[in-house]
Amino acid sequence: MITLRPSDARGHAQHGWLDSHHTFSFADYQDPRQMGFRALRVINEDRVTAGQGFGTHGHANMEILSVVLEGAIAHKDSTGTVETLEPGEVQRMTAGTGVRHSEFNPSAKDGLHFLQIWLMPDKEGLVPSYEQKDFPVAGRQNRLQRVASKQGRDGALTVNQDVELYRTELAAGARVELPLSTGRGAWVQVMKGSLTLNGKTLNEGDGAAVEGESKLVLEGVQPADALVFDLA
Repeated sequence: MITLRPSDARGHAQHGWLDSHHTFSFADYQDPRQMGFRALRVINEDRVTAGQGFGTHGHANMEILSVVLEGAIAHKDSTGTVETLEPGEVQRMTAGTGVRHSEFNPSAKDGLHFLQIWLMPDKEGLVPSYEQKDFPVAGRQNRLQRVASKQGRDGALTVNQDVELYRTELAAGARVELPLSTGRGAWVQVMKGSLTLNGKTLNEGDGAAVEGESKLVLEGVQPADALVFDLA
């Protein structure tokens, strides 16, 4: 079964410097029917104007991933990490027992467009930590590129949850498949372009929950950039 989550059904917040769309309940957007999918709790698509960002704030007991599509993120946190995250790179922060961080757009003229993802960890009280890696575009062109995994497989980021997160960029007509083990579910989030998922069309900003399917078949309609979560 595939349940579509259309882009225009998402929560939306406009703060001038921040334009944010919420796939699941977040901040002032609350919908008891949209509280996440399995361990996936948050997918926020954020656009931040030049020189603006999120001041220092705290999190606990969450695995936080950031994927930059355009621009850059200047990251600082209470573990002492100071990094800049650019397109192609993915960031993982384990909030664990508690971490404080800030995320800013360091450009004086260019906007920032990124996705922030929260996964509930498989246990609470973990030691806070940070990891960041670059994933070359060639590794996801018309194929599935693993970017996060509980075991850190194939050079992926290591997350404290039973999830395999992939990114794929599909040309029109290109096709990839992902088998799903019995009892596992999946979430597909289209970041750019459009594709079909087991025959159903998803456009930019759309998501879909997958239950009870033996495999995912993704095919590009227009050139597409998407995330695929294989979840316990």
